[in-house]
Amino acid sequence: MDIRPYASTDLNQLIDLTIATFGPFYEDSFRPLVGDLIFTRQHGDWRGDYRKQLPGLHDPEQHKYVAVAEQGGVLAGYVAWHVDLSREHGTIELLAVGSEQRRSNLATSLCEHAFAALRAEGARYVEISTGGDAFHAPARAFYESLGCIKLPVAVYFREL
Repeated sequence: MDIRPYASTDLNQLIDLTIATFGPFYEDSFRPLVGDLIFTRQHGDWRGDYRKQLPGLHDPEQHKYVAVAEQGGVLAGYVAWHVDLSREHGTIELLAVGSEQRRSNLATSLCEHAFAALRAEGARYVEISTGGDAFHAPARAFYESLGCIKLPVAVYFREL
């Protein structure tokens, strides 16, 4: 497995991996949880949202980076992060690992890669967010295994 900086030629594979990774959350978890009205307004075009978001994740001039894990020419996972130098604060924006690579320590390698890059750029702490629903339980356990501290937060939706 090779972890390397993002190249613009990675974009289509990055989008496909992101949609495959997070599709079950949007369609099988979030939609049933909040109902069609809230789902449609909040994340109704989640695939399109990723297509718009992902091209802007890697912009080194803005302290935004993506590293991809590649195996045999196929993108197996990636991590995206950015740095707020004035606060010495890093944020992991997205972490996605293909289903075949999960539980292989690839996510750990990607996070450690990002952590090292954040430290090198001057960050002293990092923020990683995930959902509190059942779909995101493995991510919560993973982040806690990295030594991250969970901050309890509640977000509520209600149809009017």
